[in-house]
Amino acid sequence: MGTVRFTIAILLTLIHQTESSSVFVLKGQDVRLDVLGNVQLKKDTDLLFWKFNTLVNVVKYPPKVTFERFKGRVEFSEGNFSLLLKNLQEGDSGPYEAVVSGNENTNAATYMLVVQERVEPPVLTVDPVSTKSDPCNATVTCRGQNTSVTSSCNNSTCSQLGGESRGAETSTVPLLSVYVAGGSIICNHSNQVSWANDTKEIKTFCVPKFERDRADHNYAVIHVIIIFVACALIGW
Repeated sequence: MGTVRFTIAILLTLIHQTESSSVFVLKGQDVRLDVLGNVQLKKDTDLLFWKFNTLVNVVKYPPKVTFERFKGRVEFSEGNFSLLLKNLQEGDSGPYEAVVSGNENTNAATYMLVVQERVEPPVLTVDPVSTKSDPCNATVTCRGQNTSVTSSCNNSTCSQLGGESRGAETSTVPLLSVYVAGGSIICNHSNQVSWANDTKEIKTFCVPKFERDRADHNYAVIHVIIIFVACALIGW
């Protein structure tokens, strides 16, 4: 029986977690968390709690009480039961939930709050590897916050060669991406709340066709002159 209860508890926890909404906020900013649906408190029996990390009380209503840890840092609306969290820091990241406590406890909202710093500007380095057959090719490396991406780029596209291009819609890990747009190679560094980039113009390493043709012509002329001089010397 104990094993069954433990298994049920785990399943309920997983269900509870999957129903939470992820909220990403820039460090130092505010965010408002709303209850879901039309919450009605029964007079004299129901209380509403906003909780942090399941066990830490933030506010209670009625009457409105802000608990010591959050005094001066939150505002509670008695009209719609929303909670305003102010000047958020990374230590404020975690689950927040609104719970109506009466004859039984009812969950009115669950959020997974993630506070992130603004990403650092990335650094893009370009190593030209152009050839006569492929005159607009380069190996580029995009670096940002302890990770990097290496790609092979030409004047229209980039293909990743190595490194970590990590990131997703719900990821807390910054994303590095390299792509071609507007005649430039762009290294973009972003998280859920900010972005920064570094760019290099393709023309700085891509030799235009008329210059390649002129170089080929000059090479041919020089080659003819060398042959002519050699023949003249031999004849002389």
